Amino acid sequence: MGNLLETAKQAGGFTKLTRAIEAAGLADALNQQGPFTVFAPTDEAFDKLPPGTLDALLKDKKKLTAVLTYHVLSGKMTSDQVAKLHNAKTLQGSEVTISKENGSVHIDKASVVKVDIEASNGVIHVIDEVILPK
Repeated sequence: MGNLLETAKQAGGFTKLTRAIEAAGLADALNQQGPFTVFAPTDEAFDKLPPGTLDALLKDKKKLTAVLTYHVLSGKMTSDQVAKLHNAKTLQGSEVTISKENGSVHIDKASVVKVDIEASNGVIHVIDEVILPK
């Protein structure tokens, strides 16, 4: 079993996320430390951002780091554990809002579309939108 970054790369559909992680200099942290819970936006989720947003973030390491760490929780939390919460503090420092509607779990406004992808240093839950710090 690979670490979080290796697992995301092997899963496919996360090329924009892994590129952003590497551009922000967060690859080493996600390769070694942990455990973490990552709410991982798909490439399609990045495509929903307004045109030019990703390129602008890639040029601003501080903002990019803030956005990426807003998708990460300290500790490994299964989907069952996440679903019981109303909010959770991210590594960025702000809290995400967790809600449940019609059997689906939402992180802020993003829907969780796939859960509990195991990695050696945590777990990945796939979301359908990029969430932005408040």
